[in-house]
Amino acid sequence: MKKLHTADENSTFIINSIQGRLSAYMILVGGVFLVFAPLFLLLIVSLKGKTEYLMNGVYSWPENFLNLENYITAFIEGRFAIGFWNTFLLILFSVPLALFLGTMLAYALGRFNFKLKGFLFAAFLIPTFIPGMTVTIATFTLIKALGLYNTMFAGIILYIGTDIMQIYIFLQFINQIPIALDESAQIDGASKFRIYWSIILPQLKPAIATTFILKVLAIYNDFFTPYIYMPKVRTAATSLNSFAGDRMADWPLMSSAIIFIAIPTILVYVFLQKFIIGGVTDGAVK
Repeated sequence: MKKLHTADENSTFIINSIQGRLSAYMILVGGVFLVFAPLFLLLIVSLKGKTEYLMNGVYSWPENFLNLENYITAFIEGRFAIGFWNTFLLILFSVPLALFLGTMLAYALGRFNFKLKGFLFAAFLIPTFIPGMTVTIATFTLIKALGLYNTMFAGIILYIGTDIMQIYIFLQFINQIPIALDESAQIDGASKFRIYWSIILPQLKPAIATTFILKVLAIYNDFFTPYIYMPKVRTAATSLNSFAGDRMADWPLMSSAIIFIAIPTILVYVFLQKFIIGGVTDGAVK
């Protein structure tokens, strides 16, 4: 009887385990569907002509799956070539400087003790609780006073700013690096900057990879900053503004433009997601 009872418990455990896995897979499949369904509809609409879209609606299959006329028109009229180039320049100059300043700040907060250390950390933490819209007027006034309005330098300066998430990721990695390495380097005559450059920075490679990807995606997807502070500088995100207004009625063309913007972001997430997740979680495990 005892053996039969044990067998029943094992079978019940197996059934519950199978049911749990099926439930988890169903939830995951549902989540994937909710994420990709809008993009799939955009893709279907982008392959239709304007007349075909008006006659058949959103959910019908396109008559020609190789119809790329909307993509060609959107690329030319939206001036995506200039938009992608300007976005590349913003990323090229902003991201390395932001990472350099972020790692330096995290190194100072993680390794040095000084009176205003807590205040400095709070200075980066508190603004995260303040809506960005509330400081737009002050930021706009400052950018204009510096003579940077409608120039790419406005975006570069604003993107260089180090955010608290970036500092947190770097600090988690720096706290795992033994202080004995710093002390050994100091005995050998290394300066503080030498310790940062030769010991701390190489250990931060996973965190740098993660913040690099997140920063690139943030700049690439940002519409607000270019639109407010440099409206004459076309970026990948602001290129979509060419299809606003009366052009909104042409949904196949608009969908093609949206697909243009979405493809690089999707590719980055698909191929580099392990760096994004790994850099955030590895630093939290001690």
